[in-house]
Amino acid sequence: MIQMTIYRNRNKQYIGFDCMGHAGFAKAGEDIVCAGVSALVLNTVNSIACYTEEPFSADTDEEIGKVCIRFHAPAGHDAELLMKSLTLGLTGIREQYGAKYMTLNFKEV
Repeated sequence: MIQMTIYRNRNKQYIGFDCMGHAGFAKAGEDIVCAGVSALVLNTVNSIACYTEEPFSADTDEEIGKVCIRFHAPAGHDAELLMKSLTLGLTGIREQYGAKYMTLNFKEV
């Protein structure tokens, strides 16, 4: 199961996210849930890095399916829009395939 946690502060500003695990929808190389989540997550990280001035830290481990980012300050306008887009896509995947393959949690920090 993929465990996705999106962190926001009390003002609902994005602070970062943790994405951990593998969906287990199908065998490796055929898992469309894992591929969809991976594409959304990696595209979001790459887009923040390429198209914003937002400083952030990233921690990844491909073997265990880990991608974690933390903004150095609450996300600015452009990074916030990219995070909202990520959330929209992940919500759609979760609704389509169910909580058996991916959890999506929001945590206030």
